[in-house]
Amino acid sequence: MALHRRGDGVLGVDNFNEYYPSTLKRDRQAQLELSGVHVVDADLNDVAALEEIFSICHFTHVLHLAAQAGVRYAVHNPAAYVHSNIAAFVTLFEVIRKRPDMGGVMPRVVYASSSSVYGLNTKVPFSEDDRVDRPASLYAATKKSNEMIAHTYNHIYGLSVTGLRFFTVYGPFGRPDMAYFSFASAIMAGRPIKIFQGPGGSELGRDFTYVDDIVVGCLSALDAASPNGKGVAPVKVYNLGNTHPVNVSDFVGILEHHLGKAAKREYIPMPSTGDVLLTHADVSKAMADLNYRPSTSLSAGLGKFVVWYKEYYKGGAHPEQLNYKPYR
Repeated sequence: MALHRRGDGVLGVDNFNEYYPSTLKRDRQAQLELSGVHVVDADLNDVAALEEIFSICHFTHVLHLAAQAGVRYAVHNPAAYVHSNIAAFVTLFEVIRKRPDMGGVMPRVVYASSSSVYGLNTKVPFSEDDRVDRPASLYAATKKSNEMIAHTYNHIYGLSVTGLRFFTVYGPFGRPDMAYFSFASAIMAGRPIKIFQGPGGSELGRDFTYVDDIVVGCLSALDAASPNGKGVAPVKVYNLGNTHPVNVSDFVGILEHHLGKAAKREYIPMPSTGDVLLTHADVSKAMADLNYRPSTSLSAGLGKFVVWYKEYYKGGAHPEQLNYKPYR
């Protein structure tokens, strides 16, 4: 919506898969359509669909945010991550790099990576210069693969590529499998929430980043994307985080405050499905190059989410959403 509001022509593409209830995804689509952004129902692995879209719309930039998300779900359905995060990534880049052969222009690409690429790193805050070759999950491995594939297309074809490593993005219309959303649903329903702990009962910490700050970072990355050109276009990667990690217990306390209801807390050992103990972003590079300045505190962001949540569910949840349980 932010791109459209500033006057850019925007087309969205989504396959509306069933990883979590598609009713929420369709409601997002409806909001975009009302604002003037059309969303095509298509899979990025569908070469014919992509070629038709690119032949009709002469894109100057591609903001690639599509992926199979979720660290723990990868244990249950690893093929979904290969399909959506690796195969689709290559399919999209192939269509993009062939645009000059079709009489078009090769658009510049900004794509979503993830803080998950830092994996088992223990040095904090995480810097773009840190090693990222020890992923803790298949999801993290696919996002690191994206960065390597992007580098390859830059090297061979001169494609301008910018990767954005997002840190625990939250906010209205977000993903119901994420802690802030699933905890809110459980608290309002009077169900207990399970809070993971590390060795010796240690707290997990996350660099929660409000979606509006991420949007500003994405727009800045698009505007700063360098021209294409073999040997000319650089490969860029930036952290986009809040820079103030909060432990999960404190996060729950803030959520309780805004919901006006106490949680029933159950502390359990962190399962071996890919979570890490702490995420913490060093955003100095994004500050210097993109003028990125995250400004939303966790309390302010969760407050905005709770206002949306209560309004969205004021008439009751769709049965599909009521029956949804995130993978643990």
